[in-house]
Amino acid sequence: MSAPALHPVESTANPAPVPPAGVPKAKADKGKKDAKAAAGSPLELSPPPEYFDHRIKMFDRLKAEYDEFLKNQPRQEISVTLPDGAVKTGTSWETSPMDIAKEISKGLADRVVIAKVDGELWDLERPLEMSCKLELLDFEHPEGKKVFWHSSAHVLGEAAEKHYGCHLCLGPPTDEGFFYEMAIQDRPVVPADYPNLETLSNGAMKEKQKFERLVMKKEDLLEMFAYNKYKKHFIETKVPDGTSTTVYRCGPMIDLCIGPHIPHTGRIKAFMVTKSSASYWLNDANNDSLQRIYGISFPDTKQLKEYKNFLAEAAKRDHRKIGKEQELFFWHDLSPGSTFFLPHGTRIYNKLVELMKEEYHKRGYSEVVSPNMYNSKLWEQSGHWQHYKDDMFVLDVDKEKFALKPMNCPGHCLIFDARDRSYKELPIRMAEFGVIHRNEASGALSGLTRVRRFVQDDTHIFCMPSQIESEMENLFDFLENIYGLFGFTFKLVLSTRPDTFLGNVETWNEAEKQLSDVLERKYPGKWELNPGDGAFYGPKIDITIRDALHRSHQCATIQLDFQLPERFKLKYRGPEAHDDPEKVTRPVMIHRAILGSLERFIGILTEHTAGKWPFWVSPRQILVVPVAAPFKDYASEVAQQLQDAGLFVDVDNGENTLPKKIRNGEIAQYNFILVVGEDEMKSRSVNVRNREDVGTKARSEMIALDQVVAKLSSLNKERRLENKLL
Repeated sequence: MSAPALHPVESTANPAPVPPAGVPKAKADKGKKDAKAAAGSPLELSPPPEYFDHRIKMFDRLKAEYDEFLKNQPRQEISVTLPDGAVKTGTSWETSPMDIAKEISKGLADRVVIAKVDGELWDLERPLEMSCKLELLDFEHPEGKKVFWHSSAHVLGEAAEKHYGCHLCLGPPTDEGFFYEMAIQDRPVVPADYPNLETLSNGAMKEKQKFERLVMKKEDLLEMFAYNKYKKHFIETKVPDGTSTTVYRCGPMIDLCIGPHIPHTGRIKAFMVTKSSASYWLNDANNDSLQRIYGISFPDTKQLKEYKNFLAEAAKRDHRKIGKEQELFFWHDLSPGSTFFLPHGTRIYNKLVELMKEEYHKRGYSEVVSPNMYNSKLWEQSGHWQHYKDDMFVLDVDKEKFALKPMNCPGHCLIFDARDRSYKELPIRMAEFGVIHRNEASGALSGLTRVRRFVQDDTHIFCMPSQIESEMENLFDFLENIYGLFGFTFKLVLSTRPDTFLGNVETWNEAEKQLSDVLERKYPGKWELNPGDGAFYGPKIDITIRDALHRSHQCATIQLDFQLPERFKLKYRGPEAHDDPEKVTRPVMIHRAILGSLERFIGILTEHTAGKWPFWVSPRQILVVPVAAPFKDYASEVAQQLQDAGLFVDVDNGENTLPKKIRNGEIAQYNFILVVGEDEMKSRSVNVRNREDVGTKARSEMIALDQVVAKLSSLNKERRLENKLL
């Protein structure tokens, strides 16, 4: 029951958002009325929802039966092996992971949030049933953090039930906290609700409500959750007849959940509601409209303070804010999910394309251009029509179904198959900056990071199986080169054969071995394995980059594909074709993107740099400022010489004072401001101010104009990250 993770950007520490420009007054007025109604709502419904009593009575009765079952289980001595090889002894059905933690140290027992028993996540207070291997995980462990936030979602669910009397749907952890989705009758969630939800959550935390686990039969579950059609759906579709699953209780809140959870709500020391949004049941616009409330929590109040500082910094760096301030891009209701790049934003866009094209030329790629729209027969052949149709823009053309392309790969297969191919041509590295359309839900659209129309630095490599390793090494070198230019570090994860896969196991095993061998050779011990999470058509390597705020973003992907070549009957003649002209071989197809969506990458880069662009990709590289009117002509001459060298340069020949002009240039994030006056004009030089020395009052040294042009041209051509003249 997971959902896409969204990054929270609002909190009760910030003012409630005002309606954006262009919103009709009626909607703005409605928002004010909703906020006023929320302010007048009681903290907690009285009496509480009827389902509280119904659930608790059932839980208490069945829990007593389960406790009796536990009491009657045979006890015997067991061995518990810790990660360092130490062995502790215990008693089956009595000793819990928490008992082991307390035996080791009180500090560990206070810090640990979840256990892992023989590789399976396990409640700390749940008795061990047999000898096992035991790991104890704290909040800093990725799995510990997920469990902590999952438990916090239950606390939020309890608060929402008390405040709204809602029907809960699902409440998973995300990469940035957690959310709970719910149906609330005749009332939207508004920021004015957040303090009440936080008060109720803090109350649950102070009560140190124990998380209690109970195994229940399907028929009992249907009785317990008879009031909630959403929970009934999960029970009816996810729990086979004649089987059982678990519920967890904390306070009056009892939820259908496989767990596990932290020992009690008191482990949560800091809790904040971050934002809310509308959603659809099962992400289907034809279903009920729901409310989704997001939150964040920590085991230490200091961590929440740090997180609020992070939010404040993230808000400053928001690419939508910077895009507006620097006049880079915008969006319009008449074309939702499609970005309008203004002249300065287009400079950034074109610089990234130029970078990739230069690399393509060096690395043996061939650019192609393929159609934007295809007959549905192509998508049926590729398999996308069956699995992806709802995410495509479909059109009726000449009484047939066509669709705008959501990816380039099928078109590239047609290009490969346009004539006979020989093994001597392979590998063929096909690149395209093709316009792609995906029919994202309107509620999911978000600036540059979630759009409907975008362009990818998309390439497909057609090669022989024996060439996979060398191509992968080339791709890793390509990745390092590109990401290094922006100061990004990256992490690699190899995802292997899923349960539902196409092809034969031997082919998969060989491909996975090749990928793991080249990963270990290139990045020994620095990559991760994600078993069973490959695409159905082949194993893949996901690459996530970390930005200046230590957030992770997946941009690049490298995927092996054995199925599209099969579906399109792609073939090449190998060396053995001399003896048998009819013998042909299927190529392997490698899908590869490094920047990924250019729109999304520009959004990430905007926030990574906080709008202080590296010189070579900067839309405002140089500003020339004359100290007085007599030197305007020389300022224009300097600008022309720099422009002739291929640099972006502006001249401020306006009426503002010199300090005002310099300050305006600093605010606009020009990389360099060149000041010229009488001394500079006589000596054919300029006074250089570096963006990194903002606020410096002292006059910089004069540098000859020819030297400055050469140094700036070098900085631009070499694509250096540091804003410094050498």
